[in-house]
Amino acid sequence: MPDNPPLFVMAGGGTGGHVIPAIAVARQLVSAGCRVAFVGTGRGAEARLVPAAGFTLEKINAGGLKNLGLVTRLTSVWQLLVATRSQWSWLGQMQPAAVFSMGGYVAGPPVLAALFRRIPIVIMEPNAVPGATNRWISRWVRRALVSFDETVRYFPPERTELTGLPVRDEFFAIRPKAYAGTLDILITGGSQGSRTLNEAARASWPLFTAAKLPVRITLQTGTTMHTELANDFAAAGVEGSVSEFIADMPAAFRAADLIICRAGAGAVAELAAAGKPAVLIPFPFAADDHQLKNAQAFERAGAAVLSLDKEWTGQKLFDLACEFLANPQRLAAMGESARRLARPGAAQRAAQILLEEGKVGPEYRLTATSCDRNNR
Repeated sequence: MPDNPPLFVMAGGGTGGHVIPAIAVARQLVSAGCRVAFVGTGRGAEARLVPAAGFTLEKINAGGLKNLGLVTRLTSVWQLLVATRSQWSWLGQMQPAAVFSMGGYVAGPPVLAALFRRIPIVIMEPNAVPGATNRWISRWVRRALVSFDETVRYFPPERTELTGLPVRDEFFAIRPKAYAGTLDILITGGSQGSRTLNEAARASWPLFTAAKLPVRITLQTGTTMHTELANDFAAAGVEGSVSEFIADMPAAFRAADLIICRAGAGAVAELAAAGKPAVLIPFPFAADDHQLKNAQAFERAGAAVLSLDKEWTGQKLFDLACEFLANPQRLAAMGESARRLARPGAAQRAAQILLEEGKVGPEYRLTATSCDRNNR
């Protein structure tokens, strides 16, 4: 390999949903012999996840523009201009082969600077409806990688590819679970938990106890409500467990007949990879209401039931569980529909496209083994 391998810049942060897929793509680029640097803030998920993954993080000061007061918005605009100017200089020094963007406000400065420098930009849009940054730059990107059929219309069709979102191999390895007479329900609001999902779960426990239904509930609460919910669960006498955090989520998915969760891009991608039926309760304050659009796409495909946050109650949970207990074949059909939405090999494909658009030499290439493993 030459002494100065090509550099790729990964832009995007704020949440794990923006950072984790970018790390997966970065690892593929490193396996091809390339260098990778991330751009992000010092306060988002990237500040913790990127260094932990062994990559450098070029920090910028950036803020969002949506749903803010005038003063805060003006401050964010000024930060955007200053950060873009700084990124213009930094990119000039680093001379990356291409920039990879996961979107979000953090991606704004490096992507704008890359446009000014005529550096190739490849974006990955994980949601059914693109966020503001990816919408703004859609006409100028070299390639757009999307996760939903309906997202293609937002980008130039000749430069858009349905790749899906990178998901860990463990989720793809999950095989269909035969219903064994007890409905195993996994409820998770993510690592931080969800008050709506937690409260509905708690309200459902007396209903399940009184009806003596064959149900087993696994609830991930997050930190804030864990102690009180664990105590209430123990008193209710329902079979199952309440955990603050589930470290092995693929194992929890494997054991579940039904998953109740939010509808972030990472969550729905994992549901598809695992082929699991779901009840999706979109977070109502997500940017551009993208979780609702994700859930609607899964519901249209027959892979999930959509319930709005304001409608999600313990009674609703209980009623849906009764419906699935009466018709377990529906669970199997939903699981099959979910698996049809899965897109294996997304990280490898994104890395390959970056190598192509960055016009790096033939000595930098992904091995057949790494490309094929998730495409079987």
